[in-house]
Amino acid sequence: MTFFSFLLLLLSQNPTAPKPAQATPAKETIAWSAQRPLTWTDFKSKPMPADRLAALTSGNIDVQVGCTDFVFSSSVKAVFLPQESWVRDAAKATPTLLRHEQLHFDITELHARMLRQKLSLVKLNCQHLNPAFNNLTRAAFSAWQREEARYDQETNHGLNADKQKFWEAQVQVRLTQLVAFAQ
Repeated sequence: MTFFSFLLLLLSQNPTAPKPAQATPAKETIAWSAQRPLTWTDFKSKPMPADRLAALTSGNIDVQVGCTDFVFSSSVKAVFLPQESWVRDAAKATPTLLRHEQLHFDITELHARMLRQKLSLVKLNCQHLNPAFNNLTRAAFSAWQREEARYDQETNHGLNADKQKFWEAQVQVRLTQLVAFAQ
């Protein structure tokens, strides 16, 4: 299972705009990397007593945008949120469950790549950034959330081994197809 959150930092086009007096401390994140799979020690939160899931992956697509001299730039990262992710009992958790949770993070990276691709193809006007940018990101986040839900439904949260293998293969193919948009 995955939890969705959306973080969008729209940097001011006006360099003289006042800055916040005190920034909120950044949450611990782990950026997606093919060389750095998740481990159970990354899951640092605790489940709610009523929650029936075995584990929960909290991920995000961190989008930061800005305009310098009216030139649009963006940064899109798939991140894992350890303080919001949990495993009920890491000592009893199986490698199969961890693969299921990793694939949630992989799907997040897939959708980050898709958003990077879209942002590279559109010409955003810094003077009229909204609503075009908001519509683009809203659509991207909705597609990500729908796919995450479909993944859990079709695999029965990873309990359907055949469907889990199918999803693993398909996501890997799609990540490879979008390798040009990897960070």
